[in-house]
Amino acid sequence: MSGAPRVLVCDDEPQILHALSIVLSGAGFEAVPSATAREALDRAAVRTPDAALIDLVLPEEDGVELCRRLREWSDMPILVLSAAHEEQEKIRAFKAGADDYVTKPFSSGELIARLEAALRRAGSSAGGSTITADGLEIELAARTVRRDGREIRLTPIEYDLLRVLAQNRGKLMTHQTLLLKVWGSAYEANAETLRFHIANLRKKIEPRGAGQSLIRTDVGVGYRFVG
Repeated sequence: MSGAPRVLVCDDEPQILHALSIVLSGAGFEAVPSATAREALDRAAVRTPDAALIDLVLPEEDGVELCRRLREWSDMPILVLSAAHEEQEKIRAFKAGADDYVTKPFSSGELIARLEAALRRAGSSAGGSTITADGLEIELAARTVRRDGREIRLTPIEYDLLRVLAQNRGKLMTHQTLLLKVWGSAYEANAETLRFHIANLRKKIEPRGAGQSLIRTDVGVGYRFVG
C-alpha cells in the first residue's frame, strides 16, 4: 500500500459523508466519497480502494447489496455503518461479505480503531503469502513476480489476473468472474480485452519452449491456473 490508504465511503446524507471524510483525512486516510451504490461502484472501479465504509440505508440499492457487489471482485475490508441493532441486519451484512458492523452512534475514535484493525488483519493475511508454481514465485504482499529468482515486470492488470488465477489454482475462472475481480463491475471490459491481457501474461511468465501453459484455456468459458 503506497501513500495514504484509500477508503471508499458511501452515505446518502451529505453532512455525514462530509464528516466521515474529514475524520478519515485527519487520521491519515484518503477518503473517496459517494452518495449512492452506483456512484460507489463507479469510483471503486477507477480509484481502487483499500477499504470501504458503507451505510446500510442507501437509495436504490441498500448497503448490503453494495457490499455483495464489491465482494464479487475485491477482498478489501468492508465496514457497514448502521443505526439498526437487530441481529438479522447484522447477519445480512456479514453474509454479504462485510468484515465489521458498526452501530450508530459511534465515536470517530472507535470507527478509526475498527478500520485500522480491519486493515491490519487484511495485511497480516496477505503478508506472508507466496504462491509458487514451476519456478514461478508470486509475492502477494509485495505484488512482485519472479521466475527462477529473476523479477518479471507485469502491468497492474497482468499482475491482478495472475494473482486471481493463482489463488484459485486448478479452478475454472469464467470470463465474467475474471472481469469482475480484475476490472470491477463498473468497467466496460469484455472477453476480447481479457484474451489480449492473458496472451501478454503468458508470454511473460512462461519459459520459451514450455510444453504446457501455466494458464489453460477452457474455450468459450474461461481460464484456469494449472501450475
